[in-house]
Amino acid sequence: MTDDDDFAMEGLKSLRRAVAEALERKRLLGQYAVFWRNGRVVFEGPDAPDAPGRSEPRSEPDPEE
Repeated sequence: MTDDDDFAMEGLKSLRRAVAEALERKRLLGQYAVFWRNGRVVFEGPDAPDAPGRSEPRSEPDPEE
């Protein structure tokens, strides 16, 4: 691996760790999280809102929101 590859891998590991920490913090606080999964917006968590308008697949987020 080159130095650039090592730098990129360290950056990716840092981002993954930051996301995992943020999701764990939300879980501990009882907050919901929003994901983009299989072309759909997914709300997960104990207080996640029902989102009937979000059940349709979209290729990208609506810029008006």
